[in-house]
Amino acid sequence: MNITLLKGLIKAIDKIAIGMLLSMLVVPFFLIAIICRFMRKNFDVGLGPEPLINNVYHKEALQLFGYTAETFVINVYFITEKFDLRLDTLFKTKCKKLDKVKNLLRLLIIALISMRRYKCLYLSFNGCAFGMLGLGSEIELIRRIEPFLYKLANVKIVVMPYGGDVQEMSRSSNLLFKHTMSVDYPTFRLRRKQIATQIDRWLQHADHVIAGCEWVDYMYYWDTLMLAHFSIDTELWRPIERQISSGSQTPLKILHAPNHRSIKGTQFFTEAVNDLIEEGFDLELILLEKVPNEKIREVMASVDLVADQLIVGWYAMFAIEAMSMEKPVLCYLREDLKNLYEGVGLVDPEEIPIINCTPSTVKKTIRNILENRDQLFDIGKRSREYVSKHHSARAIGKVFDEINRSIGIMPCMKTKQSL
Repeated sequence: MNITLLKGLIKAIDKIAIGMLLSMLVVPFFLIAIICRFMRKNFDVGLGPEPLINNVYHKEALQLFGYTAETFVINVYFITEKFDLRLDTLFKTKCKKLDKVKNLLRLLIIALISMRRYKCLYLSFNGCAFGMLGLGSEIELIRRIEPFLYKLANVKIVVMPYGGDVQEMSRSSNLLFKHTMSVDYPTFRLRRKQIATQIDRWLQHADHVIAGCEWVDYMYYWDTLMLAHFSIDTELWRPIERQISSGSQTPLKILHAPNHRSIKGTQFFTEAVNDLIEEGFDLELILLEKVPNEKIREVMASVDLVADQLIVGWYAMFAIEAMSMEKPVLCYLREDLKNLYEGVGLVDPEEIPIINCTPSTVKKTIRNILENRDQLFDIGKRSREYVSKHHSARAIGKVFDEINRSIGIMPCMKTKQSL
């Protein structure tokens, strides 16, 4: 028999076997959901399963308003490991042939966790573990029934994007962003249809949908619009004694920490700084990549200015961390997004203290800062006030509290504000 034909036959049989196994698994999933519906949940809110550091802060925000909350993850990144439940340590094996079996077991366990432990789940548009465990196209059946399993298990769903889960790039008008996504993540295009399907699925079946940032480009509906749902521990990320160096005798230190260089516009930052150094200006660009969050905070405390991004058009966690430490931030803010958030009353005109610049203006902007360094101190102060107002645990917790109550999830703990 032809070897190629034999390999194709084996592959087809393998797919059929996995498909049959998944079909058999559907029944246990429904049984689990029915049983979990009548069981007492351990926590008001579960946050996961991606290892996003903002979930750690979201837990703190929820606890401030009396909710019990727990974070759970499939794996962890270098940024932080501060999660309550980790599944990456389960079923470790070096045998690749057992990978699918191992992932199916993890899938079953995370289904048990999500339906049994929580009254409400805060999820991204990826859903829970369904479709994220390397099982390939065969898992689509589980993806389809996931929202119905949660309804059957009496688990409410609050869905909120974080980035890659909703970035269906054919819906974006930002051509430079499209280009940099193609450079940094060339295989991302292969997920376009899946992302579009997941957006439709959760917009139709989630109990509450949160939008913000530039994510509004990809979504056609939301229940709550926020500047960004990111929250932060303002006591952890607080200013220290060493503040902006206003004297011209010391170099202006700029921190840039890209997790994807093209999307963050790293090239434009480095070229601008190098050109200004050649012109005789005294400044230094510090680049940090793939380092823990604690290291970022340590270095951030020692700089004068933080360079966030020049491509996407809105700020995110890194900028919020910097502003919380009273560090002025360089970042590109799209005019249409500013108009949206100002128009709906989420922010006042000119309230956002970020130093807005683009790839074509970043050099001029930094030169202006070098020539007017005294302005940085005031920008830093206003940055801290902005974060306290819009991104502190209390500010975000207040929004979450309103959302939870609107879908029937009430806090079970007493808080200082309820006493």
